[in-house]
Amino acid sequence: MSITVETGDPRAPQAQALLEASHALMQELFPAESNHYLSVDALCGEDIRFLVAQDGEQTLGCGAVALKGDYGEVKSMFVASEARGHGVANKLMEALIETARAEGLKTLKLETGNSLTAAHKLYEKHGFTYCGPFGDYEDDPLSLFMERPL
Repeated sequence: MSITVETGDPRAPQAQALLEASHALMQELFPAESNHYLSVDALCGEDIRFLVAQDGEQTLGCGAVALKGDYGEVKSMFVASEARGHGVANKLMEALIETARAEGLKTLKLETGNSLTAAHKLYEKHGFTYCGPFGDYEDDPLSLFMERPL
């Protein structure tokens, strides 16, 4: 597998399919009030940097950085089930961190579900540590909050 990460379009068919799969999974795992994913339209905003991981013409994963002033927020991080375990998430996370640095951000933050242990391990591996709610988030027992200085 030869994985590349580049700027993508959330409305591209393969990216949109990944986002829909991610949203369906989050809806299955968590109640509506604990889901904080962005719509496809919101991911097309000027304040979003959306990336896709590809193997040739196949889109394997996606992720975004939402620009929030002096920090960025990781959004829509998702890898297709058949591509997991091949380093796709690592490459995406490295690219998201570099994107945030290139934007001049001081910190990268994220909110994730409390039961998504594989995601927690990925974020910890990339230097994220646990913190309290930030931005418009409220404390939620089903959410974990993490941050990483850049």
